[in-house]
Amino acid sequence: MEILLADDEKAIAVTLKDDLERAGHRVAVVGDGLAAKELLATRRFDVVISDIRMPGMDGMSLLKHVREGYPDTEVILITGYGTIESAVEAMKSGAFEYLLKPFYNDEILLLLDRLAEIRDLRRENVELREALGRRGRLDNIIGRSPAMQKVFDRIRVVAPTDSNVLIEGESGTGKELVAQAIHHLSERKDGPFVAFSCAEMTPSLLEDYLFGHEKGAYTDAREPRKGLFERADGGTLFLDEIDDTPLSVQVKLLRVLQERRFERLGGEEPISVDVRLVAATKVNLADAVREGSFREDLFYRLNVIPLKLPPLRQRRGDVIVLAEHFLKRYGRGRPYEIPPAVMEKMERYSWPGNVRQLENAVERAVALAGNETVLREEHLLGDQPRLPAEGEAPGEVLTLEEARRKAEIRAILSALACTGGHKAQAAKILGISRKNLWEKMRDYGIENP
Repeated sequence: MEILLADDEKAIAVTLKDDLERAGHRVAVVGDGLAAKELLATRRFDVVISDIRMPGMDGMSLLKHVREGYPDTEVILITGYGTIESAVEAMKSGAFEYLLKPFYNDEILLLLDRLAEIRDLRRENVELREALGRRGRLDNIIGRSPAMQKVFDRIRVVAPTDSNVLIEGESGTGKELVAQAIHHLSERKDGPFVAFSCAEMTPSLLEDYLFGHEKGAYTDAREPRKGLFERADGGTLFLDEIDDTPLSVQVKLLRVLQERRFERLGGEEPISVDVRLVAATKVNLADAVREGSFREDLFYRLNVIPLKLPPLRQRRGDVIVLAEHFLKRYGRGRPYEIPPAVMEKMERYSWPGNVRQLENAVERAVALAGNETVLREEHLLGDQPRLPAEGEAPGEVLTLEEARRKAEIRAILSALACTGGHKAQAAKILGISRKNLWEKMRDYGIENP
């Protein structure tokens, strides 16, 4: 560390300087407080070690000057005339430590080791806060396809508002990343972001998680506990898999969204909260409303701003970008490569598990590559599930018209085979007229068996 040593006792200054430099520190020595003040104005120091009684400016005045002008610099005070009162005053004024003369130089070295650990922790804390901030920015959601550009535009528009958002998308499309982006681009970015999945929860357990409980609310409730709504107060609550919420909990969730208050389980005192709700679903909630598994009034409360995420198969060109990103993440600096022919097959593949499936495939391929840097097709696509239509080449993505055509050809051939080529009976099995069957056989080039 860069250390400024201010002491008018030359013997102490010389011996302490030698020990500090042997320990790897860089040390500048001055004989009074005014000289220390002047040097501080020209150089950055991590630590000031100062005697209290010095000519020009004493150590306590130097301490206050450092605290006011150089908040990142720590101060260790040393004195041969210590009192309890002066020690208390020094610590209240912001000194890191207060040592009485005579002292062992090793004591100073130990204090500097502690300071180094604290400095590293502070730096890690700053880096962590910056990383958490980056998590929610749009540059953390990867995609250059037109479909994703529309999503980015939508996020930029809705984030500054305070309205509830309903994100719809298949599993693995990045719904939580989008929710984080909405939070961090909103006025609530300095508040908490709380994420939770409602999947496969019993009504009582989900209610406990959402609203918390008071002591004695049930047998194991030994202490009161805050729920998710309280923890997200002033920020954003992200509820994933909202479609799995039991109807009994949907009623209470609706009340919170309407009144912005609730009671904990076993409690009677209303708790008011200021929370923006972002919900996500893997199914069409409007269909769930028609089927009776989701409340219509709650659906309208959640669906103030709908945001639909496209599946990876509809994001033309994003497979390459995402694959390169995951190669950097899991390659740990090693230059892995995916052959162009394999990348082409990856682009055509449907990726039913979406971005999450692609990420797992790249991570697995890197892990199985051994000493090779060119990733193999069998590791990237070898055990991936096939497309639904039978008879398709692995990795082929069909239009709906192509899929319907292939399905009809298989059904017609199967019906003709069952009836020994009897068209009237085959048409009856297929549920169409004989004329319609003849036209389809002509259009598809099917000859009578």
